Amino acid sequence: MSQDIQSKLMVGILDIDLCGPSIPRMLNVLNSAVHQCDAGWVPVYVDKDKTMCIMSIGFLLETPDDAVIWRGPKKTALIKQFISDVAWGELDYLIVDTPPGTSDEHISVVECLRQHKPDGALLVTTPQAVSIGDVRRELTFCKKTGLPVVGIIENMSGFVCPNCSECTNIFSSGGGEALAEQSRVPFLGCVPLDPQLSHSLEEGRNFIQAFPKSATFDAINNIVEKILSNNNESSTLHT
Repeated sequence: MSQDIQSKLMVGILDIDLCGPSIPRMLNVLNSAVHQCDAGWVPVYVDKDKTMCIMSIGFLLETPDDAVIWRGPKKTALIKQFISDVAWGELDYLIVDTPPGTSDEHISVVECLRQHKPDGALLVTTPQAVSIGDVRRELTFCKKTGLPVVGIIENMSGFVCPNCSECTNIFSSGGGEALAEQSRVPFLGCVPLDPQLSHSLEEGRNFIQAFPKSATFDAINNIVEKILSNNNESSTLHT
């Protein structure tokens, strides 16, 4: 989704999944290094035109296999540093990728960004009841912390056959849309399980550029268009 927004606007990605930083691998910048400038840390740019930049703890680890075994205060300190000491430059969107749940990372980033008045949280669920229950708790978290909800996306909604492109609901379906209706928040759409998307993320390829005619591209693009139509000014999204 970030790559689709990037094709239209200047995008920054803040990866605060401190124990499982996967964004650098997905965007093929795993071996990049963070440098210092007068304004602070320089984020890693994904493209030559510098339309997308990333900051992640993955760039600060000695090896990709290093485990981050930190308590809450140390996590909070690094998140504050990522927000205040990174030279993000002029961005249209800052997308914050969080781990699942409602833990230290979520509390810290909401507190640190409150003064910037973020547009809100983008909640992602899968169709199964277990995942729906987790997202219900995240909705409660947003309500208690005063964080608006941009909308809900249902991920892994059906399986797209790589041969015939037919979509089959191997899990249940409609859970995300039902939750959005019950919670009175926007339902932004469904993204199916697509082997082409999975392989692109594993290999660090740009799915949007590689498969512009796929049904999954259309699904992602429709979601992005809904988000952009509701957010015309510079924005911060939590996912």
